[in-house]
Amino acid sequence: MKAYGAEFFGTFWLVLGGCGSAVLAAAFPNVGIGLLGVSLAFGLTVLTMAFAIGHISGCHLNPAVSIGLWAGGRFPSKQLLPYIVSQVLGGIVAGGVLYIIASGKAGFDVSAGFASNGYGAHSPGGYSLFAALVTEVVMTMMFLLIILGSTDSRAPKGFAPIAIGLGLTLIHLISIPVTNTSVNPARSTGVAVFAGGWAVGQLWLFWVAPIIGALLGAAVYKFIGKSES
Repeated sequence: MKAYGAEFFGTFWLVLGGCGSAVLAAAFPNVGIGLLGVSLAFGLTVLTMAFAIGHISGCHLNPAVSIGLWAGGRFPSKQLLPYIVSQVLGGIVAGGVLYIIASGKAGFDVSAGFASNGYGAHSPGGYSLFAALVTEVVMTMMFLLIILGSTDSRAPKGFAPIAIGLGLTLIHLISIPVTNTSVNPARSTGVAVFAGGWAVGQLWLFWVAPIIGALLGAAVYKFIGKSES
């Protein structure tokens, strides 16, 4: 239960910190943090939580990561569903807290997107469903490669949180214009349930693509990371 609680609060922090930066600070008049700031915010949430709860739950914060670690032989199947439930609930609660904060400003309009992920007309750059699918699959695959590689017993000790946090930052720098960057079904769900409408209608892609990407990442690392001895 401590591990599930850690995943809940860790994912809560990821969604509140990452999506909160997008909703509250990205375009703040004159001193907005922009795409670079939002990318850093997502990376910093994972970096800080990896040090805070990594020793408790492994700091997955992401159903796709849990599935990828399971597929890579790093995580037991009996804990998979409880982890995913904890992560999704943490994301939704964070979305609720963010909604309460954001709605305190006159003129707030949740239908504008609320940092939701989307494709087509709801892609920040107007990218197609296929482009969004490829982006989310490839970005999640690379994220799992970073996670599996940096946490390998042969990797330098103590640096995994830095590599993973910076990896997520880079992923956001690449893909925010395409999908607003998911690579995390819990992150997508946490804000989509409050945005409603199109965000919920397109949510399926941000479950399917990250899971496919995570499975591919696990398969690739099993091949390239296998010890020669």
